[in-house]
Amino acid sequence: MGSPNPDKKRIKKPMRPAIQILVTVLLALSVSQARCDVYSWIDENGIRHFSNVSSPYDKTATQIPESVSSTIDKSNFTVIKVFDGDTVQVQGEDLEFRIRMVAIDAPETGGSKKKGQPYSQQAKKVLQQLIQGKKVRLKQYGTGGYNRILAEIFSQDVNINLAMVRQGLAEVYRGKLPKTLDPAPYRKAEADARRRRAGMWSQGKAYKSPKTWRKENPW
Repeated sequence: MGSPNPDKKRIKKPMRPAIQILVTVLLALSVSQARCDVYSWIDENGIRHFSNVSSPYDKTATQIPESVSSTIDKSNFTVIKVFDGDTVQVQGEDLEFRIRMVAIDAPETGGSKKKGQPYSQQAKKVLQQLIQGKKVRLKQYGTGGYNRILAEIFSQDVNINLAMVRQGLAEVYRGKLPKTLDPAPYRKAEADARRRRAGMWSQGKAYKSPKTWRKENPW
């Protein structure tokens, strides 16, 4: 057998269809992971929502520019409604969306059909006094359940999330926290509130975590 001809150009074989599809998928994934998509949709109450994941309820959710995400962090919003001790509705910059206050968990109000936890109404009332109708800044940490934006709320440079824990009207959230959030100040505030038996901690052994209450009282 003769030696191969070094001057002969090597012919590139066409990529097999299955391999070609795999490469295309991998390239698509690498591109999608390098960007942060933001979606918008309107719920049954006519409220427009913004999230980094598409709505599981509305297949017509539209993707909006990534600049909207940075707008949320850079703008002031007005709190137009307080639902309970850790959830509010804000409005501003032609946006309206719901905030789940990150890192904290307030006593459950129970809704219209169930009796809520002790101190749930007190937590809601104090949060209303702190920020209802006021301008606030948000520091967002992605989204949580029901596509609500997770955020720390600041009013005149006061961290309202932390203030709720200090007053004994919310505990540190017992689930997974965002990696970029420092939980140390929250845990310190909770330990101090427990020591002082502030707010809901005055119940002593009768106290029940909102997480436990939700398991015992499914919606």
